[in-house]
Amino acid sequence: MTPAINLAKKHRLDYQLHEYTHDAQAASFGLEAAEKLGVDAAQVFKTLVVSSDAGALAVAILPVDKTLNFKKMAKALSATKALACKKVQMADSKLVERTTGYVLGGVSPLGQKKRLPTMIDCSAQTQSTIYVSGGRRGLEIELPPHQLATTLNAHFAAITDD
Repeated sequence: MTPAINLAKKHRLDYQLHEYTHDAQAASFGLEAAEKLGVDAAQVFKTLVVSSDAGALAVAILPVDKTLNFKKMAKALSATKALACKKVQMADSKLVERTTGYVLGGVSPLGQKKRLPTMIDCSAQTQSTIYVSGGRRGLEIELPPHQLATTLNAHFAAITDD
């Protein structure tokens, strides 16, 4: 069991686990998950950790086939008062692993060592369920996006490039 699965159980979320054999040669962990699970890439969400101009960390959850818009992410964090910042950038990979307790490619928004301010792309609200990492490569958790947001105290916002 990963911390993500333990948290899903603890909060009695309506979730399903999906496992697949991870290919170390895959160019994109998220697109690999969508392909191997046979689901639309718009339903599979990646978890990215960003660092603000002041060095604070935050989490962005967005579809695997989209790109995070740093300006929109910074604006959303400030607008929701989750974090006061003007700019964000991708956080250092070693810091991400140390802070979340997960390896890159397997960072789950659930069960991180330290809860960080979290934004979920608003496109998740159009899906009945979304897939997020279960805490290791080759493991996805499918759950309703509103349950994910409630569990993480996250906000929905437009954070991707159009």
